[in-house]
Amino acid sequence: MPELTITDDGFFLDGAPFRIVSGSLHYFRVHPEQWADRLHKARLMGLNTVDVYIPWNLHQPRPGGPLRLEDGLDLPRFLELAAAEGLHVLLRPGPYICAEWEAGGLPAWLLADPDVRLRTSDPRYQEPVDRYFELLLPHIRPHLATEGGPVVAVQVENEYGASGLRDSAHLAHLVTLLQQGGVDVPLFTSDQAGDLADGGIPGVLRTVNFSRGAAARLRSLREHQPRGPLMCGEFWSGWFDRWGSGHNRRSADEVCGTLDEILAADASVNIYMFHGGTNFGFTNGANDKGHYRPTITSYDYDAPLDEAGDPTDKYGRFREIIARYATVPAEPVPPASRKLSLPDIRLTERASLLAQADRLGTARQAERPLTMEELGQAFGFVLYRTTLPAAGDGVLRLGEVHDRCQVFVDGQPIGVLERERREQALSLRSPAAGASLTLLVENQGRVNYGAGLRDWKGVAGPVTFDGEPLSGWTCTPLPLDDPAALAFSPAGTDAGPAFHRGTFEVAEPADTFLHLPGWTKGNAWVNGFPLGRFWSRGPQHSLYVPGPVLRPGANEVVVLELHGSATDVVRLDVSPDLGPAE
Repeated sequence: MPELTITDDGFFLDGAPFRIVSGSLHYFRVHPEQWADRLHKARLMGLNTVDVYIPWNLHQPRPGGPLRLEDGLDLPRFLELAAAEGLHVLLRPGPYICAEWEAGGLPAWLLADPDVRLRTSDPRYQEPVDRYFELLLPHIRPHLATEGGPVVAVQVENEYGASGLRDSAHLAHLVTLLQQGGVDVPLFTSDQAGDLADGGIPGVLRTVNFSRGAAARLRSLREHQPRGPLMCGEFWSGWFDRWGSGHNRRSADEVCGTLDEILAADASVNIYMFHGGTNFGFTNGANDKGHYRPTITSYDYDAPLDEAGDPTDKYGRFREIIARYATVPAEPVPPASRKLSLPDIRLTERASLLAQADRLGTARQAERPLTMEELGQAFGFVLYRTTLPAAGDGVLRLGEVHDRCQVFVDGQPIGVLERERREQALSLRSPAAGASLTLLVENQGRVNYGAGLRDWKGVAGPVTFDGEPLSGWTCTPLPLDDPAALAFSPAGTDAGPAFHRGTFEVAEPADTFLHLPGWTKGNAWVNGFPLGRFWSRGPQHSLYVPGPVLRPGANEVVVLELHGSATDVVRLDVSPDLGPAE
């Protein structure tokens, strides 16, 4: 494919003036059998480029381990599909990506060293980054435009100016890593307008990120970069949601006006997001600006293409605006995909989480609770068990909880301690000396942005009952990546977190949404595929089920309910419920 060059006069593609009209699309948030569909719809909207992050934490889940490139992580296949659709690619390999993604894409195993300084020239950080790039870049090189591939430019780090770290040696090292690894296409950075001075690299193109006020932001970019092309590296077409808020929506009139303003200024643009997709499983991130706020499962983002890949009003209106400045395919706007509806799916079988923890993880003994990172765990839950020293009333106090701790005595639920509410203690009654104390702690998403990026999970600090330290802990990691290990039986009535299973028949698979009215909080899987988290506090009250997850005939749904439900029924519906607008 043609090569991109950067001159004082702008972008050129094989010598001809070129404007980048791009949209962000994350392959790891979309089922791989739907990649081609999303890329085709990107081209039909008038995009000539897609912008792609790479999540280090999924591609290298173990320190020093091999690179995972199978199934939904088959980045080379995604790049080939983009090329087949005639799209160029802006590749953003990080190693930090933010993206409202768990830990901003940094692997949890980095946090096993309590002293590592992330996103700096600290050798304890640089060395694993070096090894990761050594593994990753050989898979990228064949897809560079200089090799006939679609990748026309590569980003260095991500919004580094906002980190407050100001480690220019770290940025320079990343440039060297990329270049020595064979990346010979143009490099770029992206930062918000106020961070351009701290995020830029001499000799590397700067781009600016914003949601509104295009003229002022582009003017700021020009002040920091007197020559060369102007580009909005991220034009925020919507926003993400957190649990307990409303669903963020950005006015189509407002975003269309800003897009027109960018293009009228002869600038290039990357629309973030073109299609958001889904934080499947446990992959959502969180923010912490004084209060911990986890992000929901849906990454719909109020984008031009919704979570199920259907064009929204913004899609058609963006297409009309782009057509004023570039050639748009003459094909019509694609219709919404067919959806599946099935009422009253009964979940008739049950498996206790507390009783079957040994099927889900291997326990370790320790004098104190071990964090997830110490257990070599990234996602899911940790189950801590010890005994209470005496009978009677007392206060259970935990040093710190990351992020949500359910407390049980002799298997009976006592209460919940939430990091979000800064809770660390509760009163309970021990029925006897030696009574069992169980703590079930959920990782609700590692912080992905700002100073809180070093976000360990589990319980830390002393755990005391009535002022006396508790020791002799059994710590069981529960990544919940294989619910097939569970032994189900007809549903009972015993208390505690439990998995519920049911089956349903499908004649012809199609996209659908799992609705869970009457359920409280937990996770869901269909045919073993992890749909993500649900929580009655909202705003999200449904989970997207990609059509390729289903199969003709019998299908299985498993729901982990952490508290209790008023029903044993779930349903599939044609529409999502993402809650009222913020």
